[in-house]
Amino acid sequence: MTPTAAAPRWIDLEGAVNARDVGGIPLTGGGAVATGRLLRSDNLQDLSPADVAHLVEDHGVRAVIDLRTGVEVRLEGPGPLVRDDRVAVAHHSLYPEAGANTDVIQADTIVPWQMGHGGAELPDETATVQTYMGYLEQRPDSIVAALRTIADPPQGGAALVHCAAGKDRTGLVVALALDVAGAHREAIVADYAVTAERIDAIVARLATTPTYAEDVKGHAAARHAPHPESMARILELLDERHGSPAAWLRDSGLDDAALDALRARLTTAA
Repeated sequence: MTPTAAAPRWIDLEGAVNARDVGGIPLTGGGAVATGRLLRSDNLQDLSPADVAHLVEDHGVRAVIDLRTGVEVRLEGPGPLVRDDRVAVAHHSLYPEAGANTDVIQADTIVPWQMGHGGAELPDETATVQTYMGYLEQRPDSIVAALRTIADPPQGGAALVHCAAGKDRTGLVVALALDVAGAHREAIVADYAVTAERIDAIVARLATTPTYAEDVKGHAAARHAPHPESMARILELLDERHGSPAAWLRDSGLDDAALDALRARLTTAA
């Protein structure tokens, strides 16, 4: 094991396939991200009662940050954790929302990654990097709100961040949190990329629902796998444009006290 790598702490669930605790990721100043503080996953609507008990009782989940659009939540459902009074569920879409649908996702084209989202001023970047920059440019409020929840979950315990696949939107928010915590950049990118280990199961799961099936059918699962250079480039662009991801967050409304709280939350063992 190299100093900048950590074995993924997979969480086995019946109703989700890309759940893990990011604890154990090494920090640049020594030590590692605390376990039981930040979890990430694909969508949660299929969780079984045993899954709910495992997440809430064994992993201490007390806050869920749902990054899906309002359309996705309406079509797929919020998931059973919304009915557990031990867990606070917050919805923070990374797409502009307008009424029942979103500005960019209409009733007949509801899968987020089908849409051209942001990045028009970055013609030389990949489509993935353009999309991630679109999240940053169009919904900094949601990203800041998500990180505030990670820093201070309403009922303490662990915060779980998810979207549909647990890859793009979740990957960006988790990467920002880890960078603020002081994780090694190589380890942040590695955590983003490790979703590729579960991509076959993720795509198979998405293919079972009309919400996502149209986008994933007819393509090899590997087509949807994350590429480490995408996250590395986003972090590099934030360095180039703002000085650091933390500086971008500060400019977007996450003050120094909140940044310090996020850092402490992810680096101080319980």
